[in-house]
Amino acid sequence: MSLLNFLPHRISQRLTALYFTVSSLSLQRRPRSTQTDAMASMTVTKIPALKDNFMYLVMCNATRQAAIVDPVEPDRVLEVVQEQNCKLNKLLTTHHHWDHAGGNDGLYQRFRQNPDWGELSVYGGDDERITRLTHPVKQDDTFEIGNLRVRCLSTPCHTKSHICYYVESDQERAVFTGDTLFLAGCGRFFEGTPDQMYEALIGKLSLLPDDTKVYCGHEYALQNLRFANTIEPNNEDIRVMLERAQAADLEGRQALVPSTIGLEKRINVFMRVREPFFTTIYATSDPVKVMELLRSAKDKF
Repeated sequence: MSLLNFLPHRISQRLTALYFTVSSLSLQRRPRSTQTDAMASMTVTKIPALKDNFMYLVMCNATRQAAIVDPVEPDRVLEVVQEQNCKLNKLLTTHHHWDHAGGNDGLYQRFRQNPDWGELSVYGGDDERITRLTHPVKQDDTFEIGNLRVRCLSTPCHTKSHICYYVESDQERAVFTGDTLFLAGCGRFFEGTPDQMYEALIGKLSLLPDDTKVYCGHEYALQNLRFANTIEPNNEDIRVMLERAQAADLEGRQALVPSTIGLEKRINVFMRVREPFFTTIYATSDPVKVMELLRSAKDKF
């Protein structure tokens, strides 16, 4: 994937699309059912896509206004919107990679073909590589999904314009982290530095309330937890979650996501880089250096 960063964007997107299309062919018979997390003020529907992606439909229960996060498979999104009987009018893009933003144009065109649906507002970082972007956003920009409040968190590193979306009401909180924060892991540093990932995970995401639900862009839980277990073999929280992941139906992508910020602080080694035991492992007390060394180890795992 890192080689693609040196190619023109149009070519890299086409190659990435081809890769994910081919990878997904063997998965067509696997379960593609959705999971719905119904809370008091919001409903989040997890929609599996491609090989191991997640799309998320976020609905305000009071108004039935909805937003879709990273709709790489527009037709499937529209099926779920119809099933949920909600009003979709916002598209939230976490970053420009095809498996997240590759459906933007398709969904945008479907709205143009059906003017009675209204306008589709497309949010994302200010990046020309994000297709059909209508609302460029930056750190602490806000907007609403019905009665739900959304705050944008700029988390460059995996890509330079990556945005996480923090959604809250008086009762609940959720954050959609794309490829910055995974369950027990983080994204590769394709366009950024260890300092940037440290700021994203420690300076921003870890400061959210512990009960904030974490909806990430991919199902990588099992391999992330296996890696974490090699780093912290005595961490009981990691061991318990690893057992859950090993017993879960990950092929059907029915398990484990969402996590919470509080849980990630206990099981995610990339969010634990300030823990003193890393001084013994990596002979440094610099948490940014620990972040760099951890990511290098995970890349080779």
